[in-house]
Amino acid sequence: MVKKIRLPLTDEVIKELKAGDDVLLSGVVYVARDAAHKRMIEALELGKPLPFDIKGQTIYYMGPSPARQGQVIGSAGPTTSRHMDSYSPRLLAEGLKGMIGKGVRSPVVKGAIEQYNAVYFAVVGGAGALASHKIKKSEVIAYEELGAEAVRCLEVKDFPVRVINDAYGGDLYQEGKARYRID
Repeated sequence: MVKKIRLPLTDEVIKELKAGDDVLLSGVVYVARDAAHKRMIEALELGKPLPFDIKGQTIYYMGPSPARQGQVIGSAGPTTSRHMDSYSPRLLAEGLKGMIGKGVRSPVVKGAIEQYNAVYFAVVGGAGALASHKIKKSEVIAYEELGAEAVRCLEVKDFPVRVINDAYGGDLYQEGKARYRID
């Protein structure tokens, strides 16, 4: 059964999510990759505000391609999440509740997901053109000089994701390996 969630995420919603759940997200999602994450952490270390109120929010690790005529955004596929692993625990401590990307997360990030009652979702890699159709609005809100790595605010409707790491330590990738292991 697919769960429909209206963003921003709340602790109550996160408590209902388990590794393996299929979810359709609607609402605001922020986009940030490596360079933007580095700048956000630098801002926090200097006591400066982030470009958006991070509490309860979800960040999508994605660098869009340019939009074609009449489109909101170009291809919007995920980037590899491990590139943000050194930054994620600090952002989770600041109130970030959801992350979207592809690939496995480090043990430190998985521990922070549990500690701060958060969730990591995955999007199918290679399906960026399809994902872009679920994005209704896209606006650069910070670090415009970073081009495709600028921070964006997206409005999404029924954006399909799957829970990989839940707030209870569940890990769909590990569960999948265990389920199909041949001893």
